[in-house]
Amino acid sequence: MSAFLSINSKLPNAKTTIFTVVGKMAKEHNAINLSQGFPDFSPDSELLDLYKKALNGNYNQYAPMTGAQQLREVIVEKIEKMYSRRYNVEKEVTVTAGATQAIYTAITAFISNDDEVLVLKPAYDCYEPAIELAGGVPVFIELKGKDFKVDWEEFRNKITSRTKMVIINTPHNPSGQILTEADMIALQDILRDTNIILLSDEVYEHIVFDGAVHQSAARFEHLSRRSIICSSFGKTFHVTGWKVGYCVGPSDLMHEFNKIHQFNVFCVNHPAQIALAEYLKNQDHYLNLGDFYQRKRDYFLDAISGSRFKFRPSQGSYFQLLDYSDITKESDVVLNERLIKDYKLASIPMSVFNINERDDNLLRFCFAKTEETLDKAAEVLNRI
Repeated sequence: MSAFLSINSKLPNAKTTIFTVVGKMAKEHNAINLSQGFPDFSPDSELLDLYKKALNGNYNQYAPMTGAQQLREVIVEKIEKMYSRRYNVEKEVTVTAGATQAIYTAITAFISNDDEVLVLKPAYDCYEPAIELAGGVPVFIELKGKDFKVDWEEFRNKITSRTKMVIINTPHNPSGQILTEADMIALQDILRDTNIILLSDEVYEHIVFDGAVHQSAARFEHLSRRSIICSSFGKTFHVTGWKVGYCVGPSDLMHEFNKIHQFNVFCVNHPAQIALAEYLKNQDHYLNLGDFYQRKRDYFLDAISGSRFKFRPSQGSYFQLLDYSDITKESDVVLNERLIKDYKLASIPMSVFNINERDDNLLRFCFAKTEETLDKAAEVLNRI
């Protein structure tokens, strides 16, 4: 029947996401999957027991629209302890169905036709479609060099009277780099006298390495007043399938955010919220996460130290870029496909995240895996 309909796509240039494409290919070829960002090990049994307890309790109906009270309270306490910023439990915190829903909701709440949104590239692939669906215009700024630095002068020059929002992501997916305190101060100074909203994607906030400190937008007085900050329990606690995250921001911004949120998902998995509220009371569950993943990063890099791949150790997140420029002149897309089919190892080609799909001979690998999986991947990489 639909063959007779004339359909005007709202995303005519959108392709199937690279994660779906590579995931399907990896499954078809039984490849070791270091592509998509999820762990292949079980979450803490304590958290699972808390979920089971909530399932057997009175928490199987709708949660409050902005989230279970006890979870919002512990989120506020966590942020105050870590970043010295206290948010209002009732007006400035919303539990979301993962960070992607939070990002989509924040963009659609504030972006209208022809509004410009500054996006630092390479960028995670959910930002641009949401901007375009809202009628906005993504304005790209390329991160510079092999350490993916922001040129703040170029950033300043990209701002126009139509700029409505800026999106940042730290720790950064896909590069594994982090924004420094100096970066955040530069951003704060640029935005200080503007009416621009900052959307800060901080889903890997607890995964930073080598003694670095996560520079949340919540740490900075003037930034925090204009910022919606998105976080993810799935990334933090190895439960990406639960799809639970949260947003915090000033009450005037969150008021508009919740207008969209209520008609998007209304509320989020109730027993998961109750379990997370109890689990978060132990700070060690998230404060030790950086050390946990740094050991995995170091294990992986040590295992491939004899390979022909070049790398700079990731500063944060659970992704590591590998430079194959000394190995082959193939495009990253072609090499990744060959790795899957011939070597049974899957990664993500970095060009899909870049402006005009620029190819820098880089592949992104996820090291949120067991040592057994990392050993198998390293054995392949050392043979190439």
